Amino acid sequence: MDQKDYLDTRRSLHGIAESVMAGPQFRSSETIRLTAAPGGFATVRQPSLAVDGQWLLAGGQRVAELDGTTYARLAAAAGIDLGAPVGVYSDDSGVAPDETIRVDPAAAGLIARTFEAGDQALRRLLPGQTPVLWPEHFDLGCSNDEVNFGVSPGDAAIAEPYAYVGPWTQRTGEFWNQSFGAARTLAELGDADGVYAFFEQGRRAAGA
Repeated sequence: MDQKDYLDTRRSLHGIAESVMAGPQFRSSETIRLTAAPGGFATVRQPSLAVDGQWLLAGGQRVAELDGTTYARLAAAAGIDLGAPVGVYSDDSGVAPDETIRVDPAAAGLIARTFEAGDQALRRLLPGQTPVLWPEHFDLGCSNDEVNFGVSPGDAAIAEPYAYVGPWTQRTGEFWNQSFGAARTLAELGDADGVYAFFEQGRRAAGA
């Protein structure tokens, strides 16, 4: 997979999660929380929106193809007011309403599989919790006993999909390989079972 295609796709999907989904949901239903869904991710309250592969769904129906359109046209097709949540967080995706969306099928599939594996592993690790896809950092996670567990499709620090364990209080030792805690790439971990095993190792290392 071409690295530029992946980075462009990740940026575009992050922008959709933030400006097309989380912002409208926050204004309508007062929550920015999103969730992993087949082929991508979705809102948890109204308006009912989802990304499934190359498509935006509204009310369960395809309303627009993602690649080659803009955020403004995507919002118009879904019948929502475009815009990120206001006054909730300071980081954002940095996309503009008239920016062209680029979604490569292979890259979108990898991101969807990352969220799927993370969702399965988190539900197994913490069966009483529902994993949340947070739009500000575009990562899926849960917290338990002051330790964050989750997966990310990548960021400025780690360019590819990875799983992480982030104690609220810094730990020391061989397991902890990042300033925020520990991370392993999905290429290393392989699947939901591998992600779960990493989370369990992190829970033990954190003493949680």
